[in-house]
Amino acid sequence: MLSGLDLLLLAALGLLGGAGAGFLGIGGSVVMIPGMVLLFGPDRQHLYQAAAMIVNFFTIAPAVVRHYQAGATLRSVVRWTIPSAVVGAVAGVFISDLPVFRGSGQGYLQIGFATFLLYVVVHNLWTLWSGLRMPALDRHRPRRSSRLLTVLLVGLPAGLLAGILGIGGGLVAVPMQQVALRIRLPNAIANSATTILYSSIVGAMVKNYTLTQHGFHVGDSLLLAACLTPSAMIGSWFAAAKVHQWPVFVIRIVFAVMLTYAAAKLLLTGWGQVQL
Repeated sequence: MLSGLDLLLLAALGLLGGAGAGFLGIGGSVVMIPGMVLLFGPDRQHLYQAAAMIVNFFTIAPAVVRHYQAGATLRSVVRWTIPSAVVGAVAGVFISDLPVFRGSGQGYLQIGFATFLLYVVVHNLWTLWSGLRMPALDRHRPRRSSRLLTVLLVGLPAGLLAGILGIGGGLVAVPMQQVALRIRLPNAIANSATTILYSSIVGAMVKNYTLTQHGFHVGDSLLLAACLTPSAMIGSWFAAAKVHQWPVFVIRIVFAVMLTYAAAKLLLTGWGQVQL
């Protein structure tokens, strides 16, 4: 049973997660899952992932609307990333449900999550330090981009990691669009958000369906999601508008600091789990 303080903390966590979804198109899981581990303990990783995957859908929806209104979403890209990410998400959920990731093995998921957060931090700081910028967007460029590259380097890996770790998938989709497809950050964020909208809901349904394998009920996941979703949607709606107004370096610095802290905590927690 959640206390009044628990409800307040979950609302604050949802707000932060929603801001992450709106700013970087990455889904709110990178904030919400580590936050729930710190609040309620490390032995419910599968429950946290199931709840966060539900919230990702509702969190990213306001951001998708904002990006579409800004004209940043490229249909020629998302028509390929969406179906491939959905396939990857379903496969990733089944991988996360393997026996090795049950019980104390949940610590491996937490270590993997922390490692990936550190990768995101390093990528963002390197981009800032190097001054790397994509060229001005040619709207015909995505049409000339290889569909195979879009599927294999953006959609599939984004969905796969989303299913395994419960993340939105933008942590892969955003930088890979920049590197492999030469798409600028605001457009990559918009494409990522649109892709997550579909892959997250399919992944959430599959993850929650298999939740009983880990000793939890769908009702537990829905309760957490209900506490996180309202404030997450608010954070996403307002933060998404700022992507097209604020300097990119401000966004990168804020989230690099936040994700570094979350990664360190999660890495220690996961290591403690696997040593049990």
